[in-house]
Amino acid sequence: MNPIITLNAVDYVIIAAYILVMVLVGYSLKKYMKTGEDFFLSGRSLPGWITSLAFLSANLGALEVIGMVANSAKYGISTVHFYWIGAIPAMVFLGLFMMPFYYGSRVRTVPEYLKLRYNEATRGLNAVSFAIMTVLMSGISLYAMALLFKIMLGWSLTTSILFAAVVVLLYVFWGGLSSSIYNEVIQFFLIWLGLLPVVLLGLKQVGGFAGLAARLQEPLLHSIKFLGTSNNPLGVDWFGVVMGLGFVLSFGYWTTDFLVVQRALASRSLNAARLTPIVAAFPKMLVPIIVVIPGLVALLVLPEIGQAAAGTADYNSALILLMKHYLPNGVLGLAITALLASFMSGMAGNVTAFNTIWTYDIYGSYIRKGQSDAHYLRMGRYATVFGIAVSVGTAYIVQSFPNLMDYMQLIFSFFNAPLFATFLLGMFWKGATGWGGFWGLLVGILTAAGHYILYKAGVLSYHSDMAANFYQAWWAWLADFIVTIVVSLFTVKRDPKELAGLVFGLTPKPKTEARWYARPAVWGALAIAAALALNILFW
Repeated sequence: MNPIITLNAVDYVIIAAYILVMVLVGYSLKKYMKTGEDFFLSGRSLPGWITSLAFLSANLGALEVIGMVANSAKYGISTVHFYWIGAIPAMVFLGLFMMPFYYGSRVRTVPEYLKLRYNEATRGLNAVSFAIMTVLMSGISLYAMALLFKIMLGWSLTTSILFAAVVVLLYVFWGGLSSSIYNEVIQFFLIWLGLLPVVLLGLKQVGGFAGLAARLQEPLLHSIKFLGTSNNPLGVDWFGVVMGLGFVLSFGYWTTDFLVVQRALASRSLNAARLTPIVAAFPKMLVPIIVVIPGLVALLVLPEIGQAAAGTADYNSALILLMKHYLPNGVLGLAITALLASFMSGMAGNVTAFNTIWTYDIYGSYIRKGQSDAHYLRMGRYATVFGIAVSVGTAYIVQSFPNLMDYMQLIFSFFNAPLFATFLLGMFWKGATGWGGFWGLLVGILTAAGHYILYKAGVLSYHSDMAANFYQAWWAWLADFIVTIVVSLFTVKRDPKELAGLVFGLTPKPKTEARWYARPAVWGALAIAAALALNILFW
């Protein structure tokens, strides 16, 4: 196909320079990857500001960029719910209450914590389901990258997928988690530098925020006012947003997804680990500037997107077309580089999570136990190759979904939503038993599968695919929660002494010598207050 965007030599130099830097970062870190902890957890030695930016950037991939701009064009300003309701409270909760268990118990993975709290069966079920989820999520980032190459260069989808996969393979294979984290920090700054010009030029053309308000339909301009009404473009009521997104999906992702938790585990101290998600919450609140505003602008300046409601365009193309519309060569190369960075970081984040889970929780637990650290380090590198190969296959699944965010939330409702119930009961109720955790998690996943089948068969009806995802997450969480309690009441409980350090009421509160202004509770309260203020301002 003919490329939509025409690049010149300056653009190609900028893109090539970034790819070269990524590969060189990975290669330069190779000599430091001497142990499994170095490769999988960066030796638990990184400062808090780096892990905070990496924590945010690991989620700032295809979901945030192409997916959220598409969401904004489709659902309007309601997209901010995925940030101010669907992220900030959960990120603060992770830092204040859950990181002491993860970091304090010195576990290497989330499934490893489940083994300590529940039993081996629960750990195995979560390890397998999470491994599947990571390669599906990695496929999203890979597909988004390939879509960009296809539009930008006119390459075929297959050529684009293979090229992007090879680049990510090189730097993760050599540098492990450290390589991924350092590239995520670079990516954070590139995203803002590359996409802010689109925001500023778009607002200028439409007459600023006043122009948006004058020309867009009112339901697209309010996040809360039209919830539960027939004019709500998101098609979700209060309960769906608060419980489906704000509670189940949000907490399920931010507090149990090893992809993001792994970044905090790389911190050099418990206080730094707790601050990692809380500090990341502040720039997270500002991300709608570079993803929500472009989606609204696209509805006004791009006929291809403005007609999408009639089924004549693909929302996923909105950001690419805006870049073509506004950016001159040179700046265009920087913006394309920013997108490449976000997609590669999203894919690399999932691949590093996959190779850790595979090596420690599947291969090292069920296939080859008791091997040397060097053996598992080699297996981690092999798993990187395997994970990327599988991601190439899953990238093609994404083609059947016109909105990346719908697909993303569907995956989370299958795996993260029920898992959050397992964690919530495990960490805060000493009566939860090993088999209660296992059967609760299994029934939760099966409930999500059953709900999806009924929705696709037309037995269940919702106003939008996103609404179906929110309610699917809620029912999966509720099923897990109820089954875990019921089974726990009829199975043998563990001695409370064995649960010290694993259950909130049986674990001493973490002490910190940091001054008041460096304490997680202070920053957590500020983050919640800021998110509340933003919700009121854009209601």
